Amino acid sequence: MQRMMIADSSDIVRKVGKRILSEIGFLVAEAGSAQEAISACRTQLPNFLIVDAAMEGALDVITAVRAMPEGKSVRIFYCVIEADLKKMMAGKRAGASDFLLKPFDRKILTSVFGGFAAAA
Repeated sequence: MQRMMIADSSDIVRKVGKRILSEIGFLVAEAGSAQEAISACRTQLPNFLIVDAAMEGALDVITAVRAMPEGKSVRIFYCVIEADLKKMMAGKRAGASDFLLKPFDRKILTSVFGGFAAAA
C-alpha cells in the first residue's frame, strides 16, 4: 500500500483529504505543522507528500525531506491556493515534484492520485 502524508495546518483539510485518499487505497498520515511533518518523515518516509504552501515552514518540510536518505524518491505535491508563479517557483526550488491547487475535492484527488494508488 502506498503511503501518503498530508501536511496542512487545517484539521478539516487533513480530515477530508485523509478520508478521500484512504478510500482510493492510500495509507494516510497527517501532520498539522512543519515540525510534526519532518519528525514523522524521519520515522517513516511516505511515498507521497502533500504540503500546504500556506503552512508556516512549508518550504522547510520539502527541503528537509529531500535531504533525508531516500528523500529524493518521495513525490512531493506543493499545495497552492492560486497559480502564484512566485510561490510555485519557490516550491520547485525547494524540491517540490508537482503542484496541487486548493481547495481540492474528491474529483481532483481521485484524478491526480488514483493511478498511483492502483500502481501499488
